[in-house]
Amino acid sequence: MSQGLIHHIEIYVSDLKRTIDFWEWFLEELGYRLYQEWESGRSWKIGETYIVFVQAEERFLDISYHRCRVGLNHLAFHASSRKQVDDMTSKLEKRGIKILYTNKHPYAGGEKQYAVYFEDPDRIKVELVAPDYC
Repeated sequence: MSQGLIHHIEIYVSDLKRTIDFWEWFLEELGYRLYQEWESGRSWKIGETYIVFVQAEERFLDISYHRCRVGLNHLAFHASSRKQVDDMTSKLEKRGIKILYTNKHPYAGGEKQYAVYFEDPDRIKVELVAPDYC
C-alpha cells in the first residue's frame, strides 16, 4: 500500500453512456484498464488507483454541474511527454472535443506548463500535463 496516494475518485454523471464514450478511449490511451462494470457504473484502474463513473439518479439531475461551484473543479493527468500532449490534442480534435483556451494552447497553464485542456460531457475540465523537464 502507498500511504497517502489517492485510492479512487468517484464521479456521478448525467448520462453514463455518453460519459463512457468520452472517458473510455482517453483513460485507455493513458494506460488505465477496465476495472469494474455494472448497470449504473463503470471504472478504470491504473496501478492502485481507479476512477469510477456512476449514473446519477433522475431526482438529482435538476441542477447541472459547474466547475466554479463548490466541489470538483477539474481532473489533471500526467502525460509522458510533450509529444503525448500533442498527439492527444489531435485525437481530441478528431473526435470533435473542444480544446479550451486555444488562444494560449499549449501554455494555458503558464509558460512552464505544457498541457491540453478540454471538457467531458458534463463539462468537467480535464488536463493532460507534460512533465516539466520535457
